[in-house]
Amino acid sequence: MTTEWLYRYPPLLPGTLLKRYKRFFADIQLASGEVITAHCPNTGPMTCISTVGSPVQVSQSDRPHRKLPYTWEMIQVCDPLAIAPSGEVLEPGVPTWVGVNTALPNRVVNLVLEQHLLPQLGSYDEIQPEVPYGSDGKSRIDFRLLGGDRPIYVEVKSTTWVEGKFARFPDTVTSRGQKHLRELMALLPETRGVMLYFINRGDRANFAPGDQTDPVYGQLLRQAITQGLEVLPCRFEITPVGIRYLGLATPCLA
Repeated sequence: MTTEWLYRYPPLLPGTLLKRYKRFFADIQLASGEVITAHCPNTGPMTCISTVGSPVQVSQSDRPHRKLPYTWEMIQVCDPLAIAPSGEVLEPGVPTWVGVNTALPNRVVNLVLEQHLLPQLGSYDEIQPEVPYGSDGKSRIDFRLLGGDRPIYVEVKSTTWVEGKFARFPDTVTSRGQKHLRELMALLPETRGVMLYFINRGDRANFAPGDQTDPVYGQLLRQAITQGLEVLPCRFEITPVGIRYLGLATPCLA
């Protein structure tokens, strides 16, 4: 775990979520009272993290030709950590900031790799982003690391969905994610394949696949692990100041 900020946000503006719509848009009332429409970088279902009335933070771009100058960066949620079958909350949660900007995880992971914060990866001396791979050559691996015994292919998946004490991925059916698993399996064992799950919130210390939402993905992930795929569920604390690496979550893949 590092105590330093891996990434510092530019000055952010606080507000309240009024609504999210058409995947890419969010109406937000700023603390000043002004109502703005912000770009929503997360095009997924955003399960349990788009509740109207929740505190949010947005950044403002100074690019003059940008259609929407504001970007929705994070939302504050308060989820129960455990719920009994009766619906009783066993462990009430605490307010937690959750990252919404899906453009950030790869930038942050690049910083993690540059600082060699993941000893599980071993030695490497070159980081190559967005390298073409796959049977058709049309896919791109997020990072290829060179310099060790074998090339290391690292695919990054951001997750914000939690259920009970687990952070989970995916929160919807992902044919793209399934394809990435198949393509990583095809590289083994000549190369090392790594699925790095970017847990975009700091309130969960356990990770499991989202079998309820995409059972095929869960099956493929477990199959890939038996063939040598490595899983690194990385926890990150999100705050209006910046993003901090908290270490690995415990993977629960049985």
